[in-house]
Amino acid sequence: MVSGLETVVLVHGLWVHGIAMELMRRRIARCGYHVLSYSYPSMRLTLAENVERLIRYCRGIAAPRLHFVGHSLGGFVILRALESAAELAPGRVVLAGTPYAGCYAARRLARFPGGGAALGRSMPQWLETAHPAPDGRREIGVIAGTLPIGLGRIVAPDLPAPNDGVVSVAETRLPAMRDHVALNVSHSGMLVSRAVAHQICVFLRNGAFEHRDA
Repeated sequence: MVSGLETVVLVHGLWVHGIAMELMRRRIARCGYHVLSYSYPSMRLTLAENVERLIRYCRGIAAPRLHFVGHSLGGFVILRALESAAELAPGRVVLAGTPYAGCYAARRLARFPGGGAALGRSMPQWLETAHPAPDGRREIGVIAGTLPIGLGRIVAPDLPAPNDGVVSVAETRLPAMRDHVALNVSHSGMLVSRAVAHQICVFLRNGAFEHRDA
């Protein structure tokens, strides 16, 4: 794939297909970017296998700058990929609802009958291994949600607040992030939120979020 525009690769989360990112893709594209919605088998393959697939996909993209946006589990795939593929074109990263610091709700779900299977093969691998420490070559912005509506509240009613119904705000923080913003959206609602898409475009352009209306 060859594009003269800065390119953004969207990476979805657990249980869904790349089509779930379509509305976000169109909104970010209106900001002047070439936007690709990457799809991967979040349940069937391990995190390592999905990381390798993303790297191969991105090596086929010729663009002056290559940005990444990951929702939830998609953020893990992105961070692992960038750890292994430093040769990719420079750019920024936005993680939306990615529980970098751990996932209380996922650990609770794993205790339920069939809960481990529901998490697939990628999520447990993240929870059980050391997390990559970004080296600063790419500026990372983190978006957290504070609207507590989601499956996480069902399996973990004591999920620490504030949270987006699946992931707590505290779980989204990582040491190397350039900026962090919390918005009144739920975990799944991030995919269709105008405010989230706007903040993504702002960070990709400026390396910082717009905090006035956050």
